[in-house]
Formats: sequence, structure tokens, C-alpha cells
Amino acid sequence: LKHSVVFFEVEILDAKTKGKLCFLDKWYPTRQSIRLDAKGKSLKDEDVLQHLPVGTTATLYFRDLGAQISWVTVFLTEYAGPLLLYLMFYFRVPFIYAPKYDFTTSKHWVVHLACMCHSFHYMKRLLETLFVHRFSHGTMPLRNIFKNCTYYWGFAAWMAYYINHPLYTPPIYGEQQIRLALVMFLFCQIGNFSIHIALRNLRPPGSKTRKIPYPTKNPFTWIFLLVSCPNYTYELGSWLGFTLMTQCLPVAFFTVVGFFQMTVWAKGKHRSYLKEFRDYPPLRSPILPFVL
Repeated sequence: LKHSVVFFEVEILDAKTKGKLCFLDKWYPTRQSIRLDAKGKSLKDEDVLQHLPVGTTATLYFRDLGAQISWVTVFLTEYAGPLLLYLMFYFRVPFIYAPKYDFTTSKHWVVHLACMCHSFHYMKRLLETLFVHRFSHGTMPLRNIFKNCTYYWGFAAWMAYYINHPLYTPPIYGEQQIRLALVMFLFCQIGNFSIHIALRNLRPPGSKTRKIPYPTKNPFTWIFLLVSCPNYTYELGSWLGFTLMTQCLPVAFFTVVGFFQMTVWAKGKHRSYLKEFRDYPPLRSPILPFVL
């Protein structure tokens, strides 16, 4: 299409019609956005004509969303990159640092610990993508993979360069700071995983059902009492711990940028919960209890 929006007039001849709104054969279904209002939200694939707020005729707005790619593919790509890039800096492959440092190891044990924590984090993300997450939307625009990979890969390379640099110096408070940071990191990683499991259990396989998440018997999920998106809260805590562990400015900057982005996502999900569920718990905040 030469125009981004095209108007379709549809006459509903049979009030009992149960056909779904995927009738444009030129574009595969995940590429189609069909709306009742030009500026409204896209209709869901499972929407049925007879259940929509229209009369015997309706004007539908069609938009070509462009090439799509699955969420699983995007997540695997954006998470595998940081894992491999960090290891390249850790093992000091040639052409990164001075030739005399090629394939050498750091003399600071915190560098090895940081590599294990960073690798654990992204391996966890990869495994969760394959075996835990259930996506409400199957695809996203293809262009997003380039944007997401630039963000994750770029920051991973920036952090890894300085943490594994031959001139890297350990945290100022030494072993006590590192141990405290490690406990914080591992605690939040377990919490983040617990929340992902709890959210997964809310949605049966193959379903797009949305329910209010509540605390379970797992103590790490009790934060649901105060926060709508505790997975982001734990994610923030993990990177704060990693920042303390490495005392590296690029890590701190990545943590701050990630916090702002996760806050945007959390506020959006919090608004959706409030709009969709009238009995949504009023004490919950989007990401930080009683604060934000």
C-alpha cells in the first residue's frame, strides 16, 4: 500500500458470524493491524465481529505493521550477544587490548566473579525465553531487533571492556563490598526468576488470558503486595548489586538507563491493570513500593 491507512467498509450480513478479523490475504496475519478507530488500539486476533460495538455496517482501519519477527527470536538474539561479547573481553582475545595481554587472565578475583555473574544472568535469560516465558503477542516489528541488539550488545561491550581491562582496579572497600554486592545480586536473580515463574503460571499454555498476579507460597513473590511489576524491581536490584561489585561507571550508567526504561514499562503495565481490573489492589506501585 502507498498509504499507511486504508478504509474498509464491512457489512455484517449474519449477526451470528464468528469469523475472525484476518481477511487480507496479501499480508500475513501478524503483519495486519485492524482497528475500529484510526487512532485506537488494534483489534485482537480472537475478536469476533458479532461482539464488536458496531451496527450492520462498520468502517475498519487497516495498517500494515511491516515485517514481523517472533519475540523468542528477538530475545534469544539480544541476550546471546552480551553473553558472547563479554566472554571475548574476559578471555582477552587479540585486537582488544595490547598484544602482550592477549589470552591472559586478570589478577583480580572480582573480575572472574563478575564474569560468572554476568554470564549467569544472560544464560538465565536465554533459558527463561525458551522454557518459561509465555508471550501475549507472538511477534514484534523486525526493526526492533536492531534497536534492541544495539542497546544490549553495546552496553555489554562497554562494560566488559573496562571490567576486564588490564588496568582495572577492584572496589574501594574490597572484599566486604564485593561479598555484599554478590549477595544482593544472587538474591535479586532468584527473586526475578520466582516472579517469572509466578507470571507463567497465571497463563495456561496457548492462552492469552490476563489475571491479577498475587503472592504465592514463595516468599520472593510477596513483593506483589506492594508492586505491580516486581520482576523489574528485582532486575534493578541485580544491576545495582553488579554495579557495587565491579564499581565500574559504564555498569552504573547501564543500570540508570535500564531503570528509566523499566519504569516506563512498569507504569504502562500498571495502568493496564488498573483499567482492566476494577478490583486491582490499590496499594501497589508500578516498580518501587510507595515511591514509583
